[in-house]
Amino acid sequence: MSSTSFSHVGLCVSNLEKSLKFYCEGLGFEQGVSYDFGNEFKRALEVKGDGDVSVTSMFISKDGFNIEFLHYAKPGFHGEPSQSRNQLGLTHISLHVDDVDATGEKLGKLGGTRLEDTMTAIPNSDGPSLKLGFFTDPDGTRIELMENAPVV
Repeated sequence: MSSTSFSHVGLCVSNLEKSLKFYCEGLGFEQGVSYDFGNEFKRALEVKGDGDVSVTSMFISKDGFNIEFLHYAKPGFHGEPSQSRNQLGLTHISLHVDDVDATGEKLGKLGGTRLEDTMTAIPNSDGPSLKLGFFTDPDGTRIELMENAPVV
């Protein structure tokens, strides 16, 4: 039997600097290593279309969770992130925070958007209540913030 361990989640971004500010300043991630590469990874990256590939891979991490930003200078990016939790594929990234509203306000100043219709509070007579809501990063990727939530 072979061993398996978590490595990272990849996230295509339109602007590295905006994404770094959002995740590092807004959510406490730390910047790690960065790589620039090209056509040698074109097949592995499943890039659509002809022409050259020029990509920057930048890692950020928090509490052992790693995200790889992929910024495509060539051929650019396309598509839309998931806009509902019943859409196939990656639907969101979830983080525990001390204060959903305060963190959400900070994210708004860093290019994020609060999705008002998702804000939810569930009282719990046996312990802390659960407060959660969804926000988007500058590219529209869903980020769930959970306050006083039990670790799942």
